[in-house]
Order: sequence, then structure tokens, then C-alpha cells
Amino acid sequence: MTEWFVAEQAWLGRELFQRGLAVIYLVAFVVAARQYAGLLGERGLTPVGRYLEHTTFREAPSLFHLHHSDRFFTGVAWAGAALSLATAAGLTDAVPWPLAMLVWVVLWLLYLSIVNVGQVWYGFGWESLLLEAGFLAVFLGNDDVGPPLLVLVLLRWLLFRLEFGAGLIKMRGDRVWRDLTALDYHHETQPMPGPLSWWFHRLPRPVHRVEVVGNHVTQLAVPFLLFLPQPVAGVAAAIMIVTQLWLVLSGNFAWLNWLTIVIALSALPLGDAQPGDAPAAYVAVVVAATVVVLVLSWWPAANLLSRQQRMNASFNRWHLVNAYGAFGSITRIRYEVVVEGTRAERPDDDAAWEEYEFRGKPGDVRRRPPQVAPYHLRLDWLMWFAALNPGYARSWFPTLAQRLLEGEPAVTGLLRRDPFAGDPPRWVRARLYRYRFTTRQERRESGAWWVRTLAGGFLDPVQRRVSR
Repeated sequence: MTEWFVAEQAWLGRELFQRGLAVIYLVAFVVAARQYAGLLGERGLTPVGRYLEHTTFREAPSLFHLHHSDRFFTGVAWAGAALSLATAAGLTDAVPWPLAMLVWVVLWLLYLSIVNVGQVWYGFGWESLLLEAGFLAVFLGNDDVGPPLLVLVLLRWLLFRLEFGAGLIKMRGDRVWRDLTALDYHHETQPMPGPLSWWFHRLPRPVHRVEVVGNHVTQLAVPFLLFLPQPVAGVAAAIMIVTQLWLVLSGNFAWLNWLTIVIALSALPLGDAQPGDAPAAYVAVVVAATVVVLVLSWWPAANLLSRQQRMNASFNRWHLVNAYGAFGSITRIRYEVVVEGTRAERPDDDAAWEEYEFRGKPGDVRRRPPQVAPYHLRLDWLMWFAALNPGYARSWFPTLAQRLLEGEPAVTGLLRRDPFAGDPPRWVRARLYRYRFTTRQERRESGAWWVRTLAGGFLDPVQRRVSR
């Protein structure tokens, strides 16, 4: 009686999705554990404790409303990482299906708790994407039960919104996507270029046009094929996977591309046709979850049709059934905030200013852009936004300067190099530079990846504040 419920050729697709999702959870929890102290800890840039003082559970559901300390937060993050690792290794297939569901619920709740107190550092679309995919994973079951067709369709609906929403926001948002010139700029001005970004930028312009056309086809046409019978749906998912791998090669977008690939794996017709059990209790739970997702889908569906389409928006505090999109506008010129310090008495241009080097973002023009994704360097990403508009940094940049003047280890630990390790500077300032990739000739002659020119000030020299 439950033949309709089981997607018989999705056994391996489900397995790949769940194992891949567990790996991404692992990365996310490790990022949270390693960067918490500098970003959100008591001596961090925007402490969680201070945030919780004026935020209610209803506004931001999180277990940290029940208890919070630096040690407890870090323990939660490492516990999530350990559970993710066990899940990636097969924990959920070694226990009965109700316990497997419980494991996925715990992972989702732990990461939701972190995101909802993460403030500006957790305002990225891939946080909500991970939570929505993680919620759907709860209802996929394990080897005890057949792959539920309803949940697999909901994953395709998620993939559709992710790709189609990104395609629409581009066409609505910036003419360079419509005249096919977007990638004349994007590889150079994207938030965090990777090791191959210089070569991608230097591809002939006709190739850039082909890249843009390929993007439009993948995001605006292919997503509709996801709802057709196999193997058409699987072909659509495969096209998306190939496109995402191209993006993996061309830049660093945390786990966005890898998570998209993992979701697409669930749409591939993988695994032999084999019967699967579907206990009545399991069917009831899956049907109930499907109804909830369908009801919540009204808001993101309406958003897709709206001329005022919102990008990367959550319509509820649980980050379920969200709106997605990326690069609705393309930056034409790259600016970087360069932070410097000096021990000189007077903070003038005659002082010996030394630069702080960040882990991922451009700084030293001779340093090749590193590969960091799927790891997420949250401070580096916010520095890119700060260069676009100082308003993005108003809540945390002054504190960053003060923590550098104090030599705070939790904050300097977020950096690649602190030139004043053990002996903080007397003054800190920040200046804005225009960066561009070197030409082929400049690259041969200088060995540099970037050329930079001073564009102006960002933060006037400041001294350490004296507490009273």
C-alpha cells in the first residue's frame, strides 16, 4: 500500500546526500568552534553574551538562551563536529530509523542555535541553506526504510529555488548579466578569489560570454527539468553539479557550491530498483513534514515572482524554506581595507606602519590567492563587505582596532600574520586600496598577482582606549 511512498532508484542518491551533508555540517561546526572566541566570545568583536541581553528566545531560538559561556559555546560546536563526523562515517545507518532521525534533529538544533546568535558573522545565505537541507535530512530515514519520494521532491524544490532564485536576481539586478559582461569583472572582484581566479579572469572575453550564457541556462531553464521523470531530472542535476564544480575552481564561496552539489546528488537516479519498508509511523511523520514545508513555501514562491525579489532571506526564525540568490549586482572595481599598526609616537606618514595580513582576503600583492573553501573565513568575508560600504562594519570594526591595540589573542588568532605579536602597536589605522589583477606581462616581470593603488582612508589612526 505504500509503493507510492518509496523512490526505489534513490537509495545511493540518499546515501550520498546524507554523508555529504554530514561532512558539510562537520566543516560548519569546526568553523564555529575555531572562530568563536575572536568573533563572538567574551573578548570577541560582537560578544554573544551582550547580544543575548537584549534578544529573546522568540526572536532568535537558541539553546544559548538557557545557558551561555565561552566554554559552553565551544563545547556545543565541538560536540556538533563530533556528531557530524560519526554521521559521515555511517552512524545513522547503524541505528533504528527513529534514532537516525533524532541524530539529524540534534545536528539541526545545534547549528540553528549557533546561527541565531551569530549576528552579522552568520548572515550568509549558505547558513540558511544548510539548515533547510539539514531539516529535510531528518525525514529521509536510513537503510531501515525506503527513500521517501516526498522528501526527495522537496529537496528538488529546494534546489530549484536555489538555482532559479539566483538566476532571477541576476537578470533583475544588474545589466552586466543581461549584456553578458558580468564575468569581465567577477573573477577579479568576487569576495575571495582562489588560486585559479587570476587565470579565469584572463580568459578571452568571448569565453566570459559563454560562461554567462551557461550560467543563465543552468539557473533559468534547467531547474524546471528537475520535476520531470528520470532520467531527465538526473540530467538536470548533473548539469548543475558540473556548473558548481566550475565555480569551485574559480573562487572561494565557503560551502555554498559543495552543499549545492550534495543536494543535487539526491536527484540522481542512483541505486538499483529495490523494495523498501515504509512503516506507518514513518509515513505519517514524512507526510506531516511535507505539509509544513508546502505551507511555508508560499513566501519564497511569492518572492520568486516579486519584482522586489529578496536575496538570501529567511521568512521564519527556524530558517525553513528560504529565499536564495547570489550576486544580484556585480562589483566593477575591487577595493580592499588594509589594516596597519605602528609603535611610533606620532601616527603620521613618517611612522613605520606595518600591515596585518588576513588569512584569505587579498593583502600582500605577491601572495597568490589561497584555496580556503569549503572552510569559511568569516572575518575576511566581512572585510570585503566593509570595503564596499563602511556601514557594513560599523558594529565591529572599531572593536577590531581596539582588540589589535590590546594584542587580544582571540582576535589576532583570526589573522594570518600579526606583525606585533607579543608587543601591540601604539596606533592602528586602516586605509582603502584599489586592487586589480596584474596583466600577463606584469605577472611575468614582477611575480605579483595584484597591483594596488591607494584610494583613501578608512579609519583614522586610533589609540587604545583606557578603561575607567
